[in-house]
Amino acid sequence: MARDYGTGSFPPWSRIPGLNEMCEETGVDFDSFIEDLKIGANLDDMAAKYEVNMDTISLLQQHFMKYGLGSVMGGD
Repeated sequence: MARDYGTGSFPPWSRIPGLNEMCEETGVDFDSFIEDLKIGANLDDMAAKYEVNMDTISLLQQHFMKYGLGSVMGGD
């Protein structure tokens, strides 16, 4: 039986966590992180500031660049 995955067949919420949840999980202050992105802070400096490894801060930054703040996507 084939399924029809046409327009509107997916829920109007995301199945991936928002950036605020990811920051909380990693111990990175969300508001400060966003401000650092706004001013173009160096990722090495940010990793040291938040006491996380470079991979973590880089993934958070990449997530922001790809999905923005809320990561809300829908199929409508």
